[in-house]
Amino acid sequence: MFDELTFPVIAAPMAGGPTTPELVAAVTEAGGFGFLSAGMLTPAALTAQIERTRELTGHPFGVNLFVPQPDTGADITAHRERLAAFAREYDVEPGEPKWDDDAYPAKLDVVLDQRVPVASFTFGPPSPSDVLRLKEAGTQVVVTVTTPEAAQRAAELGADALVVQGFEAGGHRSLFTDDAGLPGGGPEYGVLALLRLVAARVDLPLIAAGGLVHGADVAAVLAAGATAAQLGTVFLRADEAGTSEAHRKALALAERETAFTRAFSGRPARGLVNKFMEALSDGAPAAYPQLNHLAGPIRKASAKAGDPEAISLWAGQTYPLAYDASAAVILERLKVEARDAAARLDRIR
Repeated sequence: MFDELTFPVIAAPMAGGPTTPELVAAVTEAGGFGFLSAGMLTPAALTAQIERTRELTGHPFGVNLFVPQPDTGADITAHRERLAAFAREYDVEPGEPKWDDDAYPAKLDVVLDQRVPVASFTFGPPSPSDVLRLKEAGTQVVVTVTTPEAAQRAAELGADALVVQGFEAGGHRSLFTDDAGLPGGGPEYGVLALLRLVAARVDLPLIAAGGLVHGADVAAVLAAGATAAQLGTVFLRADEAGTSEAHRKALALAERETAFTRAFSGRPARGLVNKFMEALSDGAPAAYPQLNHLAGPIRKASAKAGDPEAISLWAGQTYPLAYDASAAVILERLKVEARDAAARLDRIR
């Protein structure tokens, strides 16, 4: 499917609000491909988003799901005590740090019932039985990987394609296992290095992701063997994105560094450094989704106040190069930039 795109660019699924049916539809209408993000949505909300996307476009699109994580049993007491200061500042109570499966089985059923053409997975591969159910329904299976070993495992389970996620990417790393002793949760490969290592390991279509914001980036990963490029950060400031105003302003100012943190969710994710990250990243336990629930009311209060200091400002390393525009304009600009970059390859004889 991805090698048939008019322009091989995919709008990455961005959970928590940035991805909207309007954004997915706009990208697909402009010749790319888009993924809705099912993470942290209810099954009913996911169904509504699929139906709305179909109202806006007749082109295929996909849905991304978070694979449930085992309860690590990590002690969150110290983190909860430190987080309480932020709760008091925003006059809210912390959320209940419970473990749950994000209604994964029900949302997988929605994908199957709705006959969504492509399902992608973050935080691990689906089970063999789920892969079988999806394929029997005619749904292609895409798994996001961060290491060659994970790519091999996903291929053996029957994945149709892989998203190869470099450490430059914004948002959550799609680690199959989270090593609490490492800030990034595991080995950190740049997207080009990982793309070549994975291509040497598996014979599957590869979708490159991680810090790609310019058409030259798209051309580069295609030249390195990718079937398509998946971009998220460049669409955070798209007119159709659901990115909060505080998040948009922080991105536009381009004054902050990015770093990995578990402070917001319990899983490593890259975002713009703010006060919440500075205060809570060190020692944040590997406890997803408990920390995600715990910080939820604080994130919402911070966003409502227009304050960027306690919201998860997810963004890739190259975020200062993103800009305000419609998704169609962004796609067209990426096309022009990619063609210019490809023309420069004429120097190679």
